Amino acid sequence: MKIKFILTALLLTVATGIHAQDKELMARHQQRLAALLEQTATAPTDNERYLSSEQAVAELSAALDEEGSERWRWQLPQVASVLTSPDGQLRIFTWAVVRDNGEFECFGAVQFYNQKEEEYQYRLLHDKSEEIMNREESVLTAENWFGAIYQDIIQTSHGGRTYYTLLGWNGVDMLTDRRVIEPVTMRGGEPQFGAPLFRRERNQRRIVLEYREGAAVQLAYEDQYVEEVTRERVKVKGTNRYRTEESRKTHKERMIIFDEVEPQVPGMEGLFQYYVPSGLEMAYAFIDGKWELRGGAQGRLKDKKLNKSFEPLPKSSPSYKF
Repeated sequence: MKIKFILTALLLTVATGIHAQDKELMARHQQRLAALLEQTATAPTDNERYLSSEQAVAELSAALDEEGSERWRWQLPQVASVLTSPDGQLRIFTWAVVRDNGEFECFGAVQFYNQKEEEYQYRLLHDKSEEIMNREESVLTAENWFGAIYQDIIQTSHGGRTYYTLLGWNGVDMLTDRRVIEPVTMRGGEPQFGAPLFRRERNQRRIVLEYREGAAVQLAYEDQYVEEVTRERVKVKGTNRYRTEESRKTHKERMIIFDEVEPQVPGMEGLFQYYVPSGLEMAYAFIDGKWELRGGAQGRLKDKKLNKSFEPLPKSSPSYKF
């Protein structure tokens, strides 16, 4: 009995020691990665910033190669973003290098659970945003990525399928900034960027808002209070006439809220350095497996006071243009 107790104690000690060693190893990766990411933002020259980013990619790759890395809770400087889906099956790291001329190039990696292989894997992200011709319509991969620094990850599901939607930003250059709504799905065990989830937006697989550099354009996933109006024909008592009665109910719903952008000067369509918020807020609500565009949005509503009703856009409306 005594020998059995000693053996059990030794096994527990070894197991605890291995776990502690894993934590120490990941902590060292995190410390080195954090220092390199800081240098991608603070190094004085383009060459030094790019060298730091290359080293950061290598350090992150080494960390993600470690067994159990998907369980590590990363703490990185604000120059980088780390987002993990609620189900833990998708994690994405993003940051940018800003050149001396003000141009941005994004870097990162996506870690995901490959159901076919039944293991966590990762892919490095390669920013090809300036080479992608049909940016709203293209289906992309990690090798051919519409670069952004992601600020939120939204997980939704419908019909047994899971969807992830990323909200991101890119400083682009000295003339324009971008905000991006990027759906991600798993195809053949691999992450695929861009999906036709936007109702009544023909062939639209991502939403890109590009606008004048420094303009205040919001993009956020927030709780909003929605007013639903139902109408019913009822017979007027004692007559053969009918009247329409309305009932109104209010419930809370999470939506993607964003500012519509348009040219500040007529005739400048397509020249995004002249695009600014129009003053109209829009919203996407996830309904029956699609992001449905709604007008009359009131962003950042913090209490139950209903400032505006959310109404689905009429089917006769022209497609929303960005």
